[in-house]
Amino acid sequence: MDDFIGKIEPPKGIVEKYGDVQGGAIGTFINVLLNALVVIAGVYAVFNLVMAGYGFMSAGDDPKKVQAAWSKIWQTLMGLAVAAGAFVLAAIFGKLLFGDYSALLKPVIPTP
Repeated sequence: MDDFIGKIEPPKGIVEKYGDVQGGAIGTFINVLLNALVVIAGVYAVFNLVMAGYGFMSAGDDPKKVQAAWSKIWQTLMGLAVAAGAFVLAAIFGKLLFGDYSALLKPVIPTP
C-alpha cells in the first residue's frame, strides 16, 4: 500500500519545532497557549490603565467621571492580581499533587 500512495513527509517548520504527539507536542502547544494568554492579558491591562489614566486626567471636576476612572484602574489592577494569583495557585497545587512547581504550568502529557 505504501508503494501506491507513497510516503508522506510532515511539513518543514512548526512540526519540527514542536515535535510529534509521542514527543510531547500537545503539552508544548498548551504551554504556548498559556504564555500567549498571559501576554495578551498584560497588553490588555496596560491598555486599560492608559485609557483609565486618560479618563482620570480629562475628568476635570466631574465626580462621576473621576469615580469611573478610579473604578477602571482598580478593576484592572484586581484583574492582574487574579491572573498572578492563578499562577501562584497552580504552582502550589503542582507541588502538592505532583512534587514539582511547574507540573501544572508546563504540562507534559504522557503518550504510549
